[in-house]
Amino acid sequence: MPVKTIKRSYRKVRYVIYRETLVDTREHVLTFISSFVGIALIGLLSSKYFTASDALFLVGSFGASAVLIYGVINSPLAQPRNLVGGHLISATIGVTIHYLIPNEVWLASALAVSFSIVAMQITQTLHPPGGATALIANIGSEKIKSLGFLYILSPVLTGVLILLAVALIFNNITPYRKYPKK
Repeated sequence: MPVKTIKRSYRKVRYVIYRETLVDTREHVLTFISSFVGIALIGLLSSKYFTASDALFLVGSFGASAVLIYGVINSPLAQPRNLVGGHLISATIGVTIHYLIPNEVWLASALAVSFSIVAMQITQTLHPPGGATALIANIGSEKIKSLGFLYILSPVLTGVLILLAVALIFNNITPYRKYPKK
């Protein structure tokens, strides 16, 4: 291989690595503020209606959703259809499986996550945190499990709508960020 080709390849690799590791302060500030506001609003709502140990609105999968919808807003997995649909489908499947197999947590958990993934694929609403939403319906606290199908409406739908509203505001607050991706 000629030296000229090696140098050109080296420059391309160095450029790609450099571009991938650049720190975009504006992007990081907006990501921080929007994720803080989204999760804080859900936490505030939760603290007004429940004790700290209940924290029903703070579903663990919302943290992962925040990463997607505030941090990688152009990802197909971060789009509103995926956010809302993925969580609602997964919550429905998770609760249904919990009712069908209440005493075998390992089996119910595996089925809930697996059926959720396939359902999200079929409906083109794949949102990885949805798998956690289905899992939480089976392994969550007794308070979560006692909600039954209400788990789908509150905390899941309520929390997802709060996260989405914050994403629509903060991801469109500047001219260089657009959400949802068209």
